[in-house]
Amino acid sequence: MNKENFLFYITVRTALNIEATTIDDELYTVFGDEAPSFQTVIRWSQWFREGQEEVEDKERPGRPLTEITSENIEQVHSIINDDPYVTTEELQTETTLSHGTVHQIISDHL
Repeated sequence: MNKENFLFYITVRTALNIEATTIDDELYTVFGDEAPSFQTVIRWSQWFREGQEEVEDKERPGRPLTEITSENIEQVHSIINDDPYVTTEELQTETTLSHGTVHQIISDHL
C-alpha cells in the first residue's frame, strides 16, 4: 500500500471518529512494519481533524533527492576510502549530491 492509500484510510477512519491508536492498530495488524509509524498516524489524524482535506502529498521546498547510480555510489565510496572521517556535508559538497542521497548511499551501499 502506498502513502496516498494510507493517508486516505486514515482520513476515512478519522472522519468516522476512530481514535488514532485504533487506526494504528488496524494498519499494523494488516501491514506490519510496512504501516506508517504511530507518530505519523497521530500527526495525519490530527491534520484531518483540523480540516485538512487533501490526501495527496504536497510539494515541499528544498533540494530533491538525486538519483542513486553506480557512479554516485562509487564516488562516495572512493571519497570515504580516502578519508574515513569525511562528514556528510563534505560528501555533499564534493559530489553535489543531496543530503538524502548521500545518507541513502551510506546506509544502503557501504
